[in-house]
Amino acid sequence: MNLLFFVKKNHCYLFLLLLVVATQPAAGQSWWEVLAGKEKERSGGMLLKSTEVRIDATEAINHMYGYNFVEAEKEFRWLQQKYPDHPLSYFLFGLAEWWKIVPNTDNAMYDGRVEAYMDQAIEKAEKLYDMSGPASVEGAFFLAAAHAFKGRLYAERKKWVKAANAGRNSLKYLEKCRGQEDLSPELLFGDGLYNYYREWVPENYGSMKPIFLLFRKGNKALGIQQLERVANFAFYTRTEAQYFLLQIYGTENQHEKGYQLARYLHTTYPWNPYFHRMYARQAFITGRMQEAEASARQILERLGNKQFGYEGASGRYASFILGYYNQFISRNLPQAKNYYQQTVQFARMNAAEESGYSVSALLNLGRIAEAEGQFDEAEKYYRQVMDDAERKTSQRNEAQKLLDDLKKKQKAARRAERRK
Repeated sequence: MNLLFFVKKNHCYLFLLLLVVATQPAAGQSWWEVLAGKEKERSGGMLLKSTEVRIDATEAINHMYGYNFVEAEKEFRWLQQKYPDHPLSYFLFGLAEWWKIVPNTDNAMYDGRVEAYMDQAIEKAEKLYDMSGPASVEGAFFLAAAHAFKGRLYAERKKWVKAANAGRNSLKYLEKCRGQEDLSPELLFGDGLYNYYREWVPENYGSMKPIFLLFRKGNKALGIQQLERVANFAFYTRTEAQYFLLQIYGTENQHEKGYQLARYLHTTYPWNPYFHRMYARQAFITGRMQEAEASARQILERLGNKQFGYEGASGRYASFILGYYNQFISRNLPQAKNYYQQTVQFARMNAAEESGYSVSALLNLGRIAEAEGQFDEAEKYYRQVMDDAERKTSQRNEAQKLLDDLKKKQKAARRAERRK
């Protein structure tokens, strides 16, 4: 594969050249004409299925997921110059802007650029769609993909009507791609997301149920199976499917699968901050404490060095893991308290006080203070949990119980003090 990357700029695709050399060219044909003809026949005239484009795109996509956006965008510009009327480069530019958002989805700085690039991709794709044959199918594929990503952004911003409309447009064009066997793993990405989230969203957001009545039923189990197939066999949508599977495995309590996938993604893209923190989280959840501790330390080190993409959310995850490690594994309570307090500070940076790690950090700070006889300090932490945690959560219930028990201890302590 490295050899193919090395020779790509000269358009010398060694494996295809050997295929042509092994056969005798027809009379009057040069070897490169035979080569071009065989490649056109293999790809059906579709850029998406072109070996040349896949080789070019592979390096660019790897740079993007590896958070080397400067190199990725150089490659995207090269594709744009070579195929100025094709939506691929515009879509990839938009995807790169989206991945700048991923580590902290509250950051709206890149929203306009995501929308602008996806709109350009849609404009180019519509022209392809109006053609006949393979170009029309390719146009439909990019129309489905670009509308889907706009819907993804709108959903993140809780613009549910816009998200639903974008999703409807995406589904419409996805249907136009049916029957393209070579594109089937890519097409399954849309099917998988639809089948899972069509059921998940109304289950978790009751206000969305009326909107989702307009859409056909989904199937969460089938959606997971489809995304797993995409994650194993697709080219362009493989890593996006893996990104969603990381979240779904956590939601569905399939933590061992989540750990294996997160470890693979972090190993493949070691500078991707989202994959890094998910690896630390899944190692922690599955009890691999040495891995979790080492990964958390590295996250805080990169955050301290202002590595792009490492920010408050990553710091919150890492600090809690290190607080827990110091409290329960190394038994270093002063360090544990420092890391838990740091967890709460990172949560405040992102207005994420209700997050599970921040609330759990406050609970553990309260428990440590109570164990040390600092009852007033413990009460402060428990009351903070009551303020920050969402209602009817186990953490809020736990804080209430601890607070009730603490009041009894405080009364007993005051009675004992009076007897003296």
